[in-house]
Amino acid sequence: MEILLLPLSAIGHLFIIAPFAALIPAGIFSWLYIKSSKWSCLATALLWFIYTLYEFGMYTRILCSGECNIRIDLLLIYPLLLLTSLWAIVSFIRHIIK
Repeated sequence: MEILLLPLSAIGHLFIIAPFAALIPAGIFSWLYIKSSKWSCLATALLWFIYTLYEFGMYTRILCSGECNIRIDLLLIYPLLLLTSLWAIVSFIRHIIK
């Protein structure tokens, strides 16, 4: 089971260390929205953009007083981003198939 979680964990660490890396999925889903006009892609792009701002606030200690070693918030945020991303990808693929 740990081997399956390793890639997700590595991606999560990347976003914590370099918060602006989360602009990459935001840009991809923005591009998918432009190509398909699917609102699921737009909603996902907006969520990724909001997450980028949130993570930057945590990185610069604006939203955190300094003791942010245990990030319980990510237990809610990462599954939300993962599910909405999968939803947008499936929606885009269904748009292409039609």
